[in-house]
Amino acid sequence: METSHCPGLLSLLQCWALPWWPPVTMGVPVFILAGLLVHFVFLASIFDIYFSSPLVHGMTPQQTPLPPPAKRLVLFVADGLRADSLFELNSNNTPQAPYLRAILENNGSWGISHTRVPTESRPGHVALIAGFYEDVSAVAKGWKENPVEFDSVFNESKHTWSWGSPDILPMFAKGATGDHVYTFCYTAESEDFGAQDAAELDTWVFDHVKSFFNSSRSNQTLFSALNEEKVVLFLHLLGIDTNGHAHRPYSKEYKENIRKVDEGVEEIVSMLESFYGNDGKTAYILTSDHGMTDWGSHGAGHPSETLTPLIAWGAGVNYPQEVTSQLFEDNFLKEWKLENLKRMDVNQADIAPLMASLIGVPFPLNSVGTLPLEYLNNSDHFKAESMFTNAVQVLEQFKVKMSQKKRTTLSFLFTPFKPLSDSEQINFLKKARLYIQQQKYSEAVSLCKTLINLALEGLSYYHTYDRLFLGLSIAVSFVGWTTYVILVIIKTHTNLIKAAQINNKESTGPLYSFMFAGMIIAFFLLIQASPWTYYVYCLLPVPIWYAVVRELHVIQDLAANLWSLPVGHSVGFLLICILGIELLVFSFFYRSTLTVGLLVFAGWPVITQMWVQAKRTTLIWTLLCVFLAVFPLMPVVGREPNIPLVIVAGLTTLLISCFSLASFSRSENKYRGKEDLKVYFYQMFSIALSTYVVSSTHNSLKNKQGLPVFNQIVSWMTLASSSALPLLSPTLLFQRLFSILLSLMATYLLLSTGYEALFPLVLSGLMLVWIQMEQEALQHYGLSLRSKLAVFNFAYATDITQFRQLHLDDIRRSFFFVFFIVTAFFGTGNIASVNSFDPASVYCFLTVFSPFMMGGLLLLKVVIPFVLVSCAFEAVQVTTQLSSKSISHYVLVMSLTIFMMLMNGLAQLLTTKRLELSRRTKHHSM
Repeated sequence: METSHCPGLLSLLQCWALPWWPPVTMGVPVFILAGLLVHFVFLASIFDIYFSSPLVHGMTPQQTPLPPPAKRLVLFVADGLRADSLFELNSNNTPQAPYLRAILENNGSWGISHTRVPTESRPGHVALIAGFYEDVSAVAKGWKENPVEFDSVFNESKHTWSWGSPDILPMFAKGATGDHVYTFCYTAESEDFGAQDAAELDTWVFDHVKSFFNSSRSNQTLFSALNEEKVVLFLHLLGIDTNGHAHRPYSKEYKENIRKVDEGVEEIVSMLESFYGNDGKTAYILTSDHGMTDWGSHGAGHPSETLTPLIAWGAGVNYPQEVTSQLFEDNFLKEWKLENLKRMDVNQADIAPLMASLIGVPFPLNSVGTLPLEYLNNSDHFKAESMFTNAVQVLEQFKVKMSQKKRTTLSFLFTPFKPLSDSEQINFLKKARLYIQQQKYSEAVSLCKTLINLALEGLSYYHTYDRLFLGLSIAVSFVGWTTYVILVIIKTHTNLIKAAQINNKESTGPLYSFMFAGMIIAFFLLIQASPWTYYVYCLLPVPIWYAVVRELHVIQDLAANLWSLPVGHSVGFLLICILGIELLVFSFFYRSTLTVGLLVFAGWPVITQMWVQAKRTTLIWTLLCVFLAVFPLMPVVGREPNIPLVIVAGLTTLLISCFSLASFSRSENKYRGKEDLKVYFYQMFSIALSTYVVSSTHNSLKNKQGLPVFNQIVSWMTLASSSALPLLSPTLLFQRLFSILLSLMATYLLLSTGYEALFPLVLSGLMLVWIQMEQEALQHYGLSLRSKLAVFNFAYATDITQFRQLHLDDIRRSFFFVFFIVTAFFGTGNIASVNSFDPASVYCFLTVFSPFMMGGLLLLKVVIPFVLVSCAFEAVQVTTQLSSKSISHYVLVMSLTIFMMLMNGLAQLLTTKRLELSRRTKHHSM
């Protein structure tokens, strides 16, 4: 089980203290608070144990002692450029980028740079320029500035000038030692997916670089700085990425942008060669931070995202090497007609040491890249010295990491990385240095590569040194907490336990034993100078398992009850539970599993004979289950926007609304007045307006006219009002749920681009029928008489005296809830992976690049189906006389605890509360 970080010492105290109180007197709110704290630890621990920063500090800079081949380096990063988009030929066998094609055929070296997940701009540029792969937690902490300090090629340079996006350039300037990294950025508002051609962003960069060099001729200080050694020029070209998001990589706009970049690179190279008098001291590298899927997104590990182009030429770079055959598993060489030119693939982090070697600056301190010697056109001596420097630089990190871990581990418990002991390190370095002195350069290079690989293995070994220990602590806590809460459920919500056996005068022996164990653990962590989070993870199992031990009598009674049941019934029930759980587990990996589950649900009334007493309801249930089962079979990603389907969803919602209002008007409980009708009519108007805005926005962006201001205002107003409008509607069950659907549907339409717009409509229909089916189930099993749901009022459904004990059928209800929640998460596939997010989903709200705002809107799109299911489950609980505040259902969705509790609170707010607006006095005529 993978888990990890804690909220703080307060959480530790709460986790320790709460289980000492008897669960019956603790109270449900306190118990739920304890559960939230415990599960917050479980959730946060993931990012501490498995996604902690690998960076270490305290290393000594390492620099190749021989003079470098280049005085300056020009780095072109074409953001979002796929390898195949650059290297493939057009239908008429002409290159997509003629100048760059000529470079790799006549002047330079080429290959594919393999990126790592997450394939986003920030980690991609960090890997390129700093030489290490940024951890997920650091990516989440900041976008424009450095959440962690790291060294880079720019920092090690004498001067670096950079032009491009305000999202990328500042993070390499902030924290750089000295004032020598200069940035020139366009405004953030220029990064607009829907207005002018995004290629203008790259044109801006090229024009400003040319203007900068022209102005330097009249600025002696700047002119002198540009002519110094160890100079870096960085051109960040965002247009390709922006056009890919807006129009897809196979669009005319994307390909035309590549052509413009090709022309711009040619102009810049010509200008620089002229400026420096063709001195042959300029090295050029063109690459990309990440690729892009066919549907215009990135972030995950699809080859279209991880395979990026690399072309290098100029001072110190090898010329093209002709070969007769090359061994690569892919067929790219044949497709690109490059079979005869040597392809030299690298890992993205390898580019940083390559740049450092070319201009003779120290390798970035945290770089984990290996210098790709095949790209270098230099003496064997230079290559061997450079590789030796690379090996020492990586080894320095290993030594610091080992020293840190050794200081925080008891000597008799410390297990060193045996392949690279102190003596082995010395032997490697001495032998490599001896090979270089004896001019056995190939042997020295081979030995240094071995040393680098071992040092990287050792870095990983020490970085994950405590992972198993901490993971087991979290796993033990998780199992203990699950066990404890299940015991509390059985004790307080069932009749399986004999009250006479509940003994309030418990022995203090277990308490002292667990306290002693806690002190031993704390002392052990203290003498190792462990981080405070280790105390949380390692001490958490102690109070949890003490709470379990206190409920041993519950386990004994439960075992006695189970032993008295027929073996066939027990085994059958156990098998059904296992199958249900496995179905949920498989659904996380295979969405089609949800289809299987929904089809089984469709047959539930037939299996249980419920269809006999409620043929109409069960028929609708079956049909809606089948309809919903279609969605997991739809493509997860890769679809083109289908706005007509969004329009169909909006019109269908309006049609259903008309029938529903007519039905409500004929119900036993009519509206209190025109104000209730006004709320529904306004919500229907919002649906109609949202449908129009989606269609209008799509057409406007298609014509490159940008996002209309009216559409943007309507979208944000709809979003703002969607959570408040349901609170103005009646609290009658179906009327309130209908109002919630209309409000959320208006927002969901604005965030939809295709078939997923129909998903919440079908899901809501099934949820409403589910409420009725549960009433039929109560009557079928003789647990209760069927209540009149049409007049059921959420506001008056909190009488605790009406709540009943748990029944086996409640396990099925809870399973239905978990299954529907998973279906809400994976049903349309728009969040099944990072790269499946279509940026077009947020275009009704904004088109200017804003990662956190766009991410927030995506999260909202994810949450809406959750809210619909949660509200339905709230209705199921109160209509079946189960406490909506009961911890039982909360526990049965253990893996989704924190989120589900938030959803449960939101569902109660949406279903039970009503805002009263000032009403005019009504006069009734006789």
